[in-house]
Amino acid sequence: MSRALVVHQAGPGVSVQDLGRTGYLSEGLSRGGAADVLALHEGAALLRQTVGAALEMAGFGGRFELTAPTRIALTGAPMKAMADGRALAWQASHLLDAGSVLEIGGVTAGSYGYLTLGGGLATPPRLGGQGAHLAAGLGRVLQAGDTLPLGHDAGTATGDLLDVADRWAGGTLRVLPSLQTDLFPADQRARFETATFTRDTRANRMGVRLRPPGAGFGLAAGQSILSEVIVPGDIQIPGDGAPYVLLAESQTTGGYPRIGTVIPADLPRIAQAPAGAALRFAFVTRDTGLAAERAFRAHVAGLARHIRPLVRDPAQIPDLLGYTLISGAVTGKEET
Repeated sequence: MSRALVVHQAGPGVSVQDLGRTGYLSEGLSRGGAADVLALHEGAALLRQTVGAALEMAGFGGRFELTAPTRIALTGAPMKAMADGRALAWQASHLLDAGSVLEIGGVTAGSYGYLTLGGGLATPPRLGGQGAHLAAGLGRVLQAGDTLPLGHDAGTATGDLLDVADRWAGGTLRVLPSLQTDLFPADQRARFETATFTRDTRANRMGVRLRPPGAGFGLAAGQSILSEVIVPGDIQIPGDGAPYVLLAESQTTGGYPRIGTVIPADLPRIAQAPAGAALRFAFVTRDTGLAAERAFRAHVAGLARHIRPLVRDPAQIPDLLGYTLISGAVTGKEET
């Protein structure tokens, strides 16, 4: 059998995802792609390869078998992972033998974990992308018995760890004003910035519902507006007054007013926020948002600088003699 990943068991939210499809918004198809695009870049950086398609695992992974020696990278929300009974570090790259069985359990923080494979997934593209767009019925979640072909892997890097900032517990999201922001009463806009919201259990690849600490939000003139284009990051306020943040598989038009839009650099944080996480919003200027985007792209381009070996080479430890290498060995003198 050629190089492949065999699915023996898959959680209900495991699918192939990439950076999404562009150019179809006018035809009713949103970009889609990974909920946390930063995790895709991190996996590619660990394997020293270009970003391609990987497995996205929403909440739970599964059991997978490699038909040939394969390099893998585990990124995104930390999950319990083992290969042939051996625990595997997360945010790290590993080399698995042919026939190895990789078991990935539930998340220990965050929402979406990612499995990137050396050489990438070689599944055929559809409309210019390999990722499943579940809301549009383009592709599907993986099932037991699926076999995914792998591309040729010319790389050799493995056994590395990537230091990443914690984006698994909510936090503050930077927001740009939308076309309807000024239609919300001033007191509501002020309360929106000072409130601490709770991530609801109702969430998927289309969006995340947030529970306000008190009264909801809404326009004084009613909630209906002319349907217009919407994009990931938009914060819609439906009839119940609870903010709904759109994600990768959002619809392309909508008639709910938008109180603001989360900037792209902060979308991984809202996508990864688990149920119950605390989230806040802070309005920023366009210039601040553009600066944040430049910083995000620079961070992605420089991910290699944050990679270090999983096991340190003793020759590279300048203070090696300061470590207690053998417990109990303190001195070479015989005690009297």
